[in-house]
Amino acid sequence: MLAAIDLEQEIIKLKGEMNAVILAHYYQDSEIQDLADFVGDSLQLSQKAVGVSAEVIVFCGVLFMAETAKILNPQKLVLLPDLAAGCSLADGCPARLFCPFRERYPDHIVISYINCSVEIKALSDIICTSSNAERIIRQIPADRQIVFAPDQHLGRYLIKQTGRDMKLWPGSCIVHEMFSERELVRLKERHMGAIVLAHPECPEGILRHADYVGSTTAILRYAENSPARELIVATESGLLHQMEKACPGKTLIVAPGEGGCSCSQCPHMKRNTMEKLYLCLRDRTPEITINEALRLRALYPIERMLRMS
Repeated sequence: MLAAIDLEQEIIKLKGEMNAVILAHYYQDSEIQDLADFVGDSLQLSQKAVGVSAEVIVFCGVLFMAETAKILNPQKLVLLPDLAAGCSLADGCPARLFCPFRERYPDHIVISYINCSVEIKALSDIICTSSNAERIIRQIPADRQIVFAPDQHLGRYLIKQTGRDMKLWPGSCIVHEMFSERELVRLKERHMGAIVLAHPECPEGILRHADYVGSTTAILRYAENSPARELIVATESGLLHQMEKACPGKTLIVAPGEGGCSCSQCPHMKRNTMEKLYLCLRDRTPEITINEALRLRALYPIERMLRMS
């Protein structure tokens, strides 16, 4: 049945009938990005979700992002095309394990990367994204010690940038872990004039070769303004769709994995498809629901993030 209909036109039609808005992360497939009302990184999407006037929010991203939209919009219907679209960072930091870890540092302020579950947000003092993490940490008084979760690579990068000693939860992103330092060096030797742009979720071995380290939006803007004609990009390959639009005439090269593999696609992000987006709108499901007491506990650190941003 789905093959016999124009998915794009049906999605647009249903969106209008439902008074819905489609928010999409940069790591979504290009056809979903092109159809979305707004495309951005985690911070931009969180900020956008606050002021949405539509009655329905369809979040084309992963579960923690849709949960954040629901936390900020409890009265709205929030839909996610595929509830199985998870995140290795969120999955690798379950509340049952994080609670005793947190209790080992009772005097520490807990800053959690937004790539975490609603339960972890509720156990945190402040949420951050890769766009605002350094700015937030610099606002914490020097005499306050910090626990940072769940991304150890982002945490180590922030320690280096801010000089703050932080206790790190040992989590990582499966996509950014796949980049190979050895293959990146070989690639740079073949493209002597290329610059390397890397996301801070990458391991230190990748970041040490980067000419610029930043969030997805920051990478996009840097690429747009850079005079370099060849750019090696060490983050999820979905970002290249917007980079190609912003950087016509520039050569964009995805950083390689071990053996030169192109393994920079997030399997969770790619679970959302045009077919699932259509069915999500048509059936008004899967819906994100959160217990109200839990939502309120998770709301506080998100609101602190938005104020500090």
